[in-house]
Amino acid sequence: MSQHALPETTPLIAYYGDDLTGSTAVMETTAFAGLETVLFLEVPTAERLADFSQARVIGIAGDARARSPEWMEENLPQYLEFLAKTQAPILHYKICSTFDSAPHIGSIGKAADIATRIFKDPIPMLVGDLGMGRYQCFGHLFAAIQGTTYRIDRHPVMSRHPVTPMDESDLAKHLAKQTALKVGLVDFVSMHKGLSQWLFEKNVADGARILSLDLVDYNSLVEAGRMLWEHEGHGPRFCIGSQGLESALVAYWQDQEWLDLVPPPLDAQPCNQLLAVSGSVSQTTAAQIAHARSHGFATFALDIAQIADLQNWNAMCETLYHKALDALYKGQDVLIHSAEGPDDEAVVKFRKVLDQHRYTPEMLNMKIGTTLGDLLERLLDNHDLTRVVISGGDTSGRVARALGIDAITAFAPMVPGAPLCRVHGAASLHQGLELLLKGGQVGSPDIFTRTKTIQAS
Repeated sequence: MSQHALPETTPLIAYYGDDLTGSTAVMETTAFAGLETVLFLEVPTAERLADFSQARVIGIAGDARARSPEWMEENLPQYLEFLAKTQAPILHYKICSTFDSAPHIGSIGKAADIATRIFKDPIPMLVGDLGMGRYQCFGHLFAAIQGTTYRIDRHPVMSRHPVTPMDESDLAKHLAKQTALKVGLVDFVSMHKGLSQWLFEKNVADGARILSLDLVDYNSLVEAGRMLWEHEGHGPRFCIGSQGLESALVAYWQDQEWLDLVPPPLDAQPCNQLLAVSGSVSQTTAAQIAHARSHGFATFALDIAQIADLQNWNAMCETLYHKALDALYKGQDVLIHSAEGPDDEAVVKFRKVLDQHRYTPEMLNMKIGTTLGDLLERLLDNHDLTRVVISGGDTSGRVARALGIDAITAFAPMVPGAPLCRVHGAASLHQGLELLLKGGQVGSPDIFTRTKTIQAS
């Protein structure tokens, strides 16, 4: 069934994001292209889905990136089956544009294994995203940071990621540690020569079940979008990729004049005070915390050494809560964080707890995220705030769920990969709250201050 125009009766895209911040990056791409988009935090009821009946893009923000293969085996099928029930022609398992994954946690290969049992056609995979400075060249991934582009295994943040360090830039080799599925490649040279479809089909004939698509420039972006959309299979096309996948589809639709060019909205206003929590340990976030502190933010750190002792941990959190609330009462902006970069003593304490107690990194990270969510909720309940920031891809979903949020929509651009969103919750006290969700490596050093004053880039 070849798709040569945009259907009007169904959603165009349904996606599952393996973390919350990455899921909002998809919203940024589609909502600001004029496609109404809603992101749920769990599979919605039929009634809740009907509240957003005009949505052309429907997402579910999950946390598979921080989960084990066993969890994925038990839980992912329900999400993928929901995507299929939307009858959208494009079904997307959304991953990070830095390909965060490992055999033991956040396994993209395991997700592909599960998907092949549900969807029979080969799986296109598009990881690059031009807007975020992510490029794939002959199967190797590159990522930009602070104006410099690195091969992903030499990237100063991702090569040192505490959970899923990227030590291989060849994505087929990286995936081979996670799945036995054969990975083929459609390289950008073949795209430019008009040979991409032939190469795609040749890879499939040779047994490839995952087809990795290069992305280096606008021409390869449009061609990738064409390959994703013009599908001759039977039923929806299931894909794996970053928000670059939506960028490719939008670029192709606009190239075909099926979708108008829409200027991004500019209706956000500065706020009086900002509250932020961070569970990221990236060096990028460390620079952002330092910048916020030097510009008047009151910053407070969780004492990770106490995490294994429930009584001490709760006492520490109670003290921190009162200090943060007092700072808010005094008119300060507040930022609560778990660590300031990979070299912070908090990271050493975290590893020491792992060595001395029967905890997994997943369990401790869950506790940190839940704690940050509880602190954020208590502070919102006791002080009048209109805007908050949550930093850290693995942290964001846990924090957002603690607030009782069930859906969010994007309403203003801030930085690539992190739009300003509004909270929706049928049973939430925080309906209408403005929320910025950013991954650890996203944004310039002044992201917290700019989110308060709305200086978008």
